[in-house]
Amino acid sequence: MRRNETSTTRLTRRGRDPDVAWSDARLIRACLKGNEHAWSALIQKYRNLIYSIPLKYGASPEDAADIFQAVCLELFSELPRLRKKAAFRSWLITVTAHQAFQWKRKTRRRAEDELTPADEEKLGMDPSPDFMEQVEREQMLRDAIARLPARCQEMIRMLFYQEPQVSYRDVAQRLGLATGSIGFIRGRCLKRLQRALEKLGF
Repeated sequence: MRRNETSTTRLTRRGRDPDVAWSDARLIRACLKGNEHAWSALIQKYRNLIYSIPLKYGASPEDAADIFQAVCLELFSELPRLRKKAAFRSWLITVTAHQAFQWKRKTRRRAEDELTPADEEKLGMDPSPDFMEQVEREQMLRDAIARLPARCQEMIRMLFYQEPQVSYRDVAQRLGLATGSIGFIRGRCLKRLQRALEKLGF
């Protein structure tokens, strides 16, 4: 009986642990209460978004990693002062774009290659509405994929994100499925992804 109670308790605790599927507001509340798991989940949820922005500014993977660290530090220090929790994603995009812009400006100065007015407009301190929309939609896609069953997540990543493209045969081997079933399961996963995107307002 004790073993069953212990197992149930563990499962219950796991179910309460912060997860990337939690809403931003819920994760932020947990972060502000000092929950380290919530901080990890929040960073994990937006890791790809943060990395993607400096890459759009032309940063190398190494420079993007440095910008990522700078954004995380700013996030840690400024989150308690964030007034509109619902606007967290837009705030994070803006903060990351600012960091990427500063990196771009410093890089140009070192190379004695000043930013032109066209560069200033394109890579302005405040990201353009089109830039914001693009990054927002990319993140919505990540969020939708994170809501899918684990097998669908893995299949979508292998079929649509890996380079070089993974064959159905290799996908079947990695997932322990019959090769002939991949097309059918792929279709079901994409339908689930479409429903998840619709719920997010994509």
